[in-house]
Amino acid sequence: MLLLPILVGMAASRPDPWQVALAGAAISGYLASAAVQTWNRARRSRVYRAPVLVYGALFLGLAMVLAVAFPALLLVLAVAGPATLVVLSGARPGTGRGLAGSLAQVAQALVLVPATAWVSGQFDVDRVVPASIVAGAYLVGSVLTVRSLIRERANPGFAAASAGFHVGITVAAAALLPAPYAIVGALLTTRAAVLPFLQRRLAGTPRALRPIHLGVVEIAASVLVVLTAFLAPA
Repeated sequence: MLLLPILVGMAASRPDPWQVALAGAAISGYLASAAVQTWNRARRSRVYRAPVLVYGALFLGLAMVLAVAFPALLLVLAVAGPATLVVLSGARPGTGRGLAGSLAQVAQALVLVPATAWVSGQFDVDRVVPASIVAGAYLVGSVLTVRSLIRERANPGFAAASAGFHVGITVAAAALLPAPYAIVGALLTTRAAVLPFLQRRLAGTPRALRPIHLGVVEIAASVLVVLTAFLAPA
């Protein structure tokens, strides 16, 4: 989820060494957040303190360097701050990850598109805004698809809503973006509609869909979106 918006941001600007530092901050921040969630769910056991401290320190160090070099990056806190509170609020003992928490993680990741373009020194609003919308549409669709296959796998209505969302973004892409995006949207819509059907059809058989299969499909979808962003900038 983190590498895709960074790569899409690079496609909307240009590669720059500062983007490596931004990627490091994003990854360490994600690991710190995951460690805090595990720590909370384990009722703040001392066993999980070390990862929180190590990843947290790495994130703070990189974030401070980036903030000094690019003070405008502090604006991402307007989105990332509230989103982080939503994510952490869902990490109480005995609670599962809700849809709101997953979408909040999308918001956290999405700010990386403009941030990546900003640190490159080539920030063009006319390119960054469409790129952010493309990344956001894909990430939300990915959350809905994966959720329809795991936490909501017994809920056909959720799967239908996921497919409907993908139909909507495909229509929007056909109307507003270069043709390759409509093709990608159609492929993602097919994935959102077919995978829940296959999961129900193959359940209980030796060919049942497993998490590793879903992961491979998501990786392929991410690669397709990134390649499209580089080859046909929005």
